[in-house]
Amino acid sequence: MAVAHVLGFPRIGAQRELKFAQESFWKGTTNEAALRETGAILRARHWKAQADAGLDYVTVGDFAWYDQVLGTLALLGAIPQRFGFDPQQLTLAEYFTLARGDKQHFAMEMTKWFDTNYHYLVPEWSAATRFDGGVNWLLDEIAEAQALGYRVKVALVGPLTLLYLGKVKGEFVNKLDLLPSVIAGYQKLLSRLQRASVEIVQIDEPILVLDLDSAWVQAFAPTYADIQPVSPPLLLTTYFGEVKDHSALLSALPVMGVHLDLVRGPDQLATFAQDWPQDKVLSVGVVDGRNLWRCDLDSTLARLKPLQAQLGDRLWVGSSCSLLHVPVDLQYEEKIDAELKGWLSFATQKLSEIVALKEALNTDQFSYCATETDAQFVASRAALFSRQHSTRIHNPLVQKRLAGVKEGDAERVSDFKTRIVKQQAKWKLPLFPTTTIGSFPQTKEIRKSRAAYKRGEIGHLDYLDQMRDEIRLVVQKQEELGLDVLVHGEPERNDMVEYFGEQLWGYVFTANGWVQSYGSRCVKPPVIYGDVYRPEAMTVGWSQFAQTLTDKPMKGMLTGPVTMLQWSFVRDDQPRETTALQIALALRDEVRDLEKAGIGMIQIDEPAFREGLPLKACDWKHYLDWAVRAFKISAAGISDETQIHTHMCYSEFNDILPWIAAMDADVVTIETSRSDMVLLDGFGAFAYPNDIGPGVYDIHSPRVAQVDEMERLLRKARDVIPDQRLWVNPDCGLKTRGWPETYAALENMVTAARRLRAEVEAERKAA
Repeated sequence: MAVAHVLGFPRIGAQRELKFAQESFWKGTTNEAALRETGAILRARHWKAQADAGLDYVTVGDFAWYDQVLGTLALLGAIPQRFGFDPQQLTLAEYFTLARGDKQHFAMEMTKWFDTNYHYLVPEWSAATRFDGGVNWLLDEIAEAQALGYRVKVALVGPLTLLYLGKVKGEFVNKLDLLPSVIAGYQKLLSRLQRASVEIVQIDEPILVLDLDSAWVQAFAPTYADIQPVSPPLLLTTYFGEVKDHSALLSALPVMGVHLDLVRGPDQLATFAQDWPQDKVLSVGVVDGRNLWRCDLDSTLARLKPLQAQLGDRLWVGSSCSLLHVPVDLQYEEKIDAELKGWLSFATQKLSEIVALKEALNTDQFSYCATETDAQFVASRAALFSRQHSTRIHNPLVQKRLAGVKEGDAERVSDFKTRIVKQQAKWKLPLFPTTTIGSFPQTKEIRKSRAAYKRGEIGHLDYLDQMRDEIRLVVQKQEELGLDVLVHGEPERNDMVEYFGEQLWGYVFTANGWVQSYGSRCVKPPVIYGDVYRPEAMTVGWSQFAQTLTDKPMKGMLTGPVTMLQWSFVRDDQPRETTALQIALALRDEVRDLEKAGIGMIQIDEPAFREGLPLKACDWKHYLDWAVRAFKISAAGISDETQIHTHMCYSEFNDILPWIAAMDADVVTIETSRSDMVLLDGFGAFAYPNDIGPGVYDIHSPRVAQVDEMERLLRKARDVIPDQRLWVNPDCGLKTRGWPETYAALENMVTAARRLRAEVEAERKAA
């Protein structure tokens, strides 16, 4: 009989209960006991949903107070020693300090989890790192689930993935030097799970989908030979791509089974099914854990039937990856029209799809009659038919414009060397010009006004007045601070993608489709269901009003085409690059309208540019070529004097610098403070040709960076970037911060820039 399971379930709660409990705890308005109670309620609710749907196991260990990688470090006792915390006595407050920092500590570095928009905390490795054991939180959660009568499958980040994803902070240069210590830590942890009567451990090794050096591949066999004897049965899971190059290795590992992502790597099944060992489970992820379209159950079942005949009860059916990356429950969406809603499936609904496949497989393998009346299969067929025949998906005007795009549409009038001379003459900015990334604090009053307007409780003119008052305040404070290039603060925007998607045709929005990005930060990705176009200007009025309040340059703020794509749930009935080009053409119209309205600096943010990179290098060029083209099409068609900025954050860029340069933005701002400017080194070695603004303080931490800290980072930046091309700015937007810390940090930033400016000017005079 086939077995049904999922690799993980969203931890935040359908109404973001965990987010609000976290933030209340951070503010000191609730205590640790209240936060832990919320966590226990959510875990119990999510286990019940899995059991009620008919899954054979509930997944334990997918819950995390902030991040699953940090949670694994806390279990092993491998937290950074620079914090001075006792791993075995770690409190929740200390755990959050690791993630967020405080007045005494810089937070751990954060970056994207493979090619998703989820951010994980980067482990810090040194010769002093210990794996002697830490908190008992996972054991407590296992006991909770067992007490409720559930069969438990524990999810755990695997030893090689954990080691690979960390960064070396000490003397040694090879992370694999730590492997014996890592193995010893996992042996201790897994033996504890065995004593706790855990039936199965799902051990995640997604690095197998990457281009691994041979040393890492060769490390798998001895590592698992060492940990298997003291462990419960291990289901080694891979996801986000195919691993057929490692089929021989995975077949031989001493594990009970292997999980494959057949959504991202559909062609790998034939390789594994051909000679799969008789003593191993093969788990197949056939329900998409990264997107929210309803599964085509008929075609999926047809694909699985031959495999079920071959494997019998050694076939497991599940989600392609953890359901962490999709919203919790479709039942809370009451405003999406019935046709569109019928096309969708959130995490809770995906549980039922998986179970429907399991039950169909467990009927007579030569008969499909049971699926004819099964509600899940009937709904799947209806959704597929509806999408294929809906008139709302395709727009002839968009198709005609796409067909007319020419190569020259992606090019500026002149090259950067010519443009920058004209821009410097126009703007007359000082050395080390200061600016911000775009957003300013979104206060309770701002959110209250937006919500009231959305509910129809205040009229358009009242809303306009309230937002303009906030823009006046933001501009006034920026001028007080002495910033050189201003922004309007974006009070009218709920989210950098959602705001634009709400004004574009081809998008639909959920009311509660929240997905965790990091910590308590949740986003509500829009759904791209049809051809995209812009019916009217989206930002011009706000930017134009802000420019009337100051003589300083005011940046227009847009979200770029790749980020609009990556941070949405994208239609799967056409290539992603086609959808990106549609978005780019809509943004191109907005850029032109901003320029006509007198906005001479326009920032087109692309924080997700690196995120969209395929995990295998052989697939990079195709993606990068169309991603660069989409950005350039959105930014072209304007004069040389109009300056295009872009922003990228929390990613490694060194291996794609030629393509970042090919984007030809006049100014690129990047996140660099958490890496202590290390991320900037590649830009210097590459001799990046355009202007750069490396972030000089971390906006994701509540601590206020001091002047000397920022000045030190700027001096490091000057080692690799010429003075005349160096901008000064925070790491990212300031939306999530409060006004007191924002004002203090920006004041320090401006002071640091002015100190260096005066120093350089004095040196020039002396010379």
